[in-house]
Amino acid sequence: MTAFFLFGFLVLLMLTGMPVAVSLGLTVLAFLYVFTDVPTVIVAQKLFTGIEKFEIMAIPFFILAGNFLTHGGVARRMINFATACVGHVHGGLGVAGVLACALFAAVSGSSPATVVAIGAILLPAMVKFGYPKRFGAGVITTSGALGILIPPSIVMVMYAVATNTSIGTLFIAGVIPGIVLASMLAGMTWYRAWRGNYPRMPRASFATVLKTFSESIWGLLLIIIVIGGIYAGLFTPTEAAAMSAVYAFIVAVFIYKDMTLRQVPKVLLDSANMSAMLLFIIANAILFSFLMTNENIPQAMAQWMIDQNLSVILFLFGVNILLLLAGNVMEPSSITLIMAPLLFPIATKLGVDPIHFGILITVNMEVGMCHPPVGLNLFVASGITKMGITELTVAVWPWLATMLVFLVIVTYWPPLSLWLPRMLGIM
Repeated sequence: MTAFFLFGFLVLLMLTGMPVAVSLGLTVLAFLYVFTDVPTVIVAQKLFTGIEKFEIMAIPFFILAGNFLTHGGVARRMINFATACVGHVHGGLGVAGVLACALFAAVSGSSPATVVAIGAILLPAMVKFGYPKRFGAGVITTSGALGILIPPSIVMVMYAVATNTSIGTLFIAGVIPGIVLASMLAGMTWYRAWRGNYPRMPRASFATVLKTFSESIWGLLLIIIVIGGIYAGLFTPTEAAAMSAVYAFIVAVFIYKDMTLRQVPKVLLDSANMSAMLLFIIANAILFSFLMTNENIPQAMAQWMIDQNLSVILFLFGVNILLLLAGNVMEPSSITLIMAPLLFPIATKLGVDPIHFGILITVNMEVGMCHPPVGLNLFVASGITKMGITELTVAVWPWLATMLVFLVIVTYWPPLSLWLPRMLGIM
């Protein structure tokens, strides 16, 4: 009865078009008022203490770093480097787009930022060079989703906060899956271009590759600062996020000089707006998770599944279906913060590794960003390409199918996620 009320009322509020964060808060208030004698003042206390975690500070810093890099010319230089490396193969500009998205994802941590930064520059160039508009839109929309798998990743930070899992280990665990998915997307891009006989660029000279690499090196160094600094023990993931924000500001304003000091306040304001939105969602989601835990809902579900002798294979299959369905109506941050505390106790009781489970959820969020009706990457790409959501949905299906195949691989082959952390001795 308790679980039915909680989820039924939450779904009902969201169906009215109410924001997810407000729906979560009102659900908790209604439950406390109807079913308990707990004073509602506890809501204010939990809203405050819910975000009083050091790890959560990584989110606004990564958002700020991503905004500095998006506006600071880093994306353009990464595109030039990627094009020089792979522009001569079939669908070279498309493959370069996948590579550029992977590189930018490794410094921004945001999927929409990756789509905007890479797509706004590369899509017009692809159309001008003779590629079909749908082809370019499909490549960038799906490859931009690498922003939440290749570390640093805001979704991983949220999963870590919701489940008390190591952010640093999650970041390391996302490296190999991110490279594998980028390779699979690049392979699909090459195959579609080969079948369609799309244009190829002249092979760049070694001197050109070196020149473009040297121009993009300042942006690429951020990968080493974040991942290398965490692994070397120089700073925590939150401190790495702060370092990346300061470094991105210096690169954008003083090294590349593509951004003036007058533009900095706008970037700060945009980052503050996005951070406030996410932190409000986090606060209400943590409040909702507290109520579920207090009512023993996750524990009861876990025990029920164990009593039914549910296998790990069936459980993980059910998790994927549930998360993909949730991706039809919600955005990744909300799904992670609501579903992770609910599913995590069940997964651990069934023997699923917490890090592997975090990567599985992150990949599901990737897929959700690329399929309708609320796939955030579809809306961002729609604004860039001036294409409708329906047309974009048709355009992305080959790459979306590739992502679903990858989801199956990452779900049932844990070493893909766990090999690197174990090899480095951090698990």
